[in-house]
Amino acid sequence: MVTVVCCLKSNSVSLKNKVHANIPINLLPLLAFAGPLVLLYLLNPMDPFLKLSAQDSFQLMWKGRTFKLFFIWLVALEFILSWETIKLKIGKHNKRRAFTFAVVLLLPTLYILSENYFGLNNALANWAMHSRIVFWNSMPLAIEYVVFSILFCLIIFLSFGKKGLTGFALPALFVGLIGVLYAIDNVFPYGQFTPFQLLVPTTATVAAAVLKLMGNTVVFGTDLLSSMPTLQVTGPLGTAKFAIAWPCAGIESLLIFTAVTFLFLKRINIPWKAKIAYFAFGSAITYFINVLRIVNLFNLGMAFGVNSNQVQEFHFYQGPLIAMAWIVSYPLIILASQGLLEKIKTKKL
Repeated sequence: MVTVVCCLKSNSVSLKNKVHANIPINLLPLLAFAGPLVLLYLLNPMDPFLKLSAQDSFQLMWKGRTFKLFFIWLVALEFILSWETIKLKIGKHNKRRAFTFAVVLLLPTLYILSENYFGLNNALANWAMHSRIVFWNSMPLAIEYVVFSILFCLIIFLSFGKKGLTGFALPALFVGLIGVLYAIDNVFPYGQFTPFQLLVPTTATVAAAVLKLMGNTVVFGTDLLSSMPTLQVTGPLGTAKFAIAWPCAGIESLLIFTAVTFLFLKRINIPWKAKIAYFAFGSAITYFINVLRIVNLFNLGMAFGVNSNQVQEFHFYQGPLIAMAWIVSYPLIILASQGLLEKIKTKKL
């Protein structure tokens, strides 16, 4: 009897040791992207074209690197949700495959170093300028996001195979989509990209209605140079006038919400009616957050001036941050609500 108990304890300890031993190995794809971001923040190189330090770029949502932190969060979330089913496919005895895997893991770090210390950013910016891209100076950052998406897919494929690509599609699409949105705004700035700008007048109209309910006088117009909708709002604190392009109206957050939530709902096992309800509810909240972004921007403009630091900080960081925090936390809200519903059903039975 004692021998059996000892064997059981020995097997249990051995199993725990194997699980703990696999943790750092399985997390190598996550560390491959978290590592270079930490390195970039610590080295803090200056971008000569954006005139922005690396640390400052992590304090900007739009045309900054704060989205990368949400990318890392989504990768970590996928590991948490899939921890029991994922298994690294790099065999100890296949030295060639292990060497290739090790080299690929270093590619994100090598890319960051090449950008900032070996002239890659200069080359990309010069190419964008000669291609007559309007915001040529921010094209290297847009390409950086797209490259991260490609490298992430490559690393996940080598780590976990085709099933891994399916399981980690959400963070890959997220970081790639940010790069594409940046690139679109660089090539077609000031609301010139019509497919995204189509939604802006409606959002501006709803924001104008909210501002009127708050006791302000609102004049709805159109910018003569860019044809963007404009709002001139006058209240007790002053007057503010802004032209509204699709990034200002939060169209990018609606696109990101659609991609993130669709992929997440696709992988969880709940009835399709529940999926539609979750998607519709989340879309409505995301849209309302975007309306409030515009409302608060005008309130800050009236209180502090349209060119104030308060307006700039909210426009480029705080406003998009609120929307993105909601989007990346929504999958957890869905899981929590499903767990609560299961408990309620169990109690009724």
